[in-house]
Amino acid sequence: MSLNGKASPFSECRPNGSLGHCSDEDTMTLRPQRKHRDYIEASVCHVKDIENGQMREVDLGAGRALLIKEHGEFFAMGHKCPHYGAPLVKGVLSKGHVRCPWHGACFNITTGDIEDFPGLDSLPTFQVTHVPLQPLRKFLSEHLLHPLVLTDCKKMSVINSSTGFSHILIIGSGPAGLVCAETLRQEGFTDRIVMCTMDKHLPYDRPKLSKVVSVDVKTRTVTFRDGFKMEYRKLFIATGSRPKPLSYKGKDVGNVFHLRTPEDANSIATLASSKNAVIVGTSFIGMEVAAALTDKAHSVSVIGIEAVPFRKALGEKVGKALMKLKEVVLKSGKVLRADVCVIGIGESTMQTNIDGVFAGGDMVTYPLALRSNKKVNIPHWQMAHVHGRVAALSMMGKASDTKTVPYFWTAMFGKSIRYAGYGDGFDDVVIQGDLDELKFVAFYTKSEEVVAVASVNYDPIVSRVAEVFGAGKTIRKRDVE
Repeated sequence: MSLNGKASPFSECRPNGSLGHCSDEDTMTLRPQRKHRDYIEASVCHVKDIENGQMREVDLGAGRALLIKEHGEFFAMGHKCPHYGAPLVKGVLSKGHVRCPWHGACFNITTGDIEDFPGLDSLPTFQVTHVPLQPLRKFLSEHLLHPLVLTDCKKMSVINSSTGFSHILIIGSGPAGLVCAETLRQEGFTDRIVMCTMDKHLPYDRPKLSKVVSVDVKTRTVTFRDGFKMEYRKLFIATGSRPKPLSYKGKDVGNVFHLRTPEDANSIATLASSKNAVIVGTSFIGMEVAAALTDKAHSVSVIGIEAVPFRKALGEKVGKALMKLKEVVLKSGKVLRADVCVIGIGESTMQTNIDGVFAGGDMVTYPLALRSNKKVNIPHWQMAHVHGRVAALSMMGKASDTKTVPYFWTAMFGKSIRYAGYGDGFDDVVIQGDLDELKFVAFYTKSEEVVAVASVNYDPIVSRVAEVFGAGKTIRKRDVE
């Protein structure tokens, strides 16, 4: 079954062949288990060409697959991560799953199921057989390498429904809310789900806040700004976080933006072309916008409290290595000409423990198993996916722990920065590689223990460390020095 519970084109081919007994003349053949007109069958390599713990991309003629050998058994699955298309052959193979080298998503090598986020889609799998050496046989399939990926819209309740009752009410259309709805359907929930949002778009990367005014937990009723009320049996609040308020003159002018919607992004890009842009705040969002505008705007200035961006999150050395803007302005009283201004100064959090009410995403604090269940707020895209799944399973009475390893990424000036773990309060940074060349890995330590890792041009080191953290193992400072 695909992630959405619908039969996929490869639903008959999930079991992978085991090693069995092979002669020296045997080759490996991949094919989905379907009639000859529907599949490709291809001899891809000799059984001795791949070692235990090894992955290899193989050509099927009409596409490629990832061939894997682990514990003497062979497996085959889709070769690209369905999130952003990362080549999984460059990822990390460990204990029955492959972790993406770019953003940390994990896929079961037997079933293709997504086991950790980001992303929504699972991967196709292929049967592996061992046959005597023979001519290549191919049968083309229009479905090959195109697994089903979307929720069946006919099963989903419509957005903006006028009926005043929902078995499950989801407030917010971000990743947490979307994964919650997806997981409920995967787990067999067939009653009514209503998703409420102020956004006019289908779920996307950066949703706006919802239009909720109040929640009455005693009567299990939500009231909206237009006076409409909706009752619920279970409520999931995943509205995302609200930008911190900033007091300044000219709040209502048309060239000041909080980056919240695709319309905001388009307006910023249009207004900043060959003009002066000012970014308020050295958060990741603020600095990403600044980096994106350097090739478009006449000038880009950044105003921040810290002299070095990301100092608290990544340390001063890494922050300085990433600081490539023409000018950073910190002095009060200086007037900057701004044809467009973007406010990116951080976000606030909340937490709920009321019966029947669940919360997830950027807005919540929750116990992080990686840090001995310390309550934390981690506003990461990947963690919001996890919260949605855990909330949905809890609604279905299926307990699930949040044991995932936080995984974060950002991109600036054509360089991707990857980060895994929880480094709050780190007291030292051990750096390997070259900061000046932006090819390095930084290990963040606290009391002689590595608590987080960041890298630029050092894949798949962050995914490898995430695997160690996920296994409950400890990395000592002396191990990375």
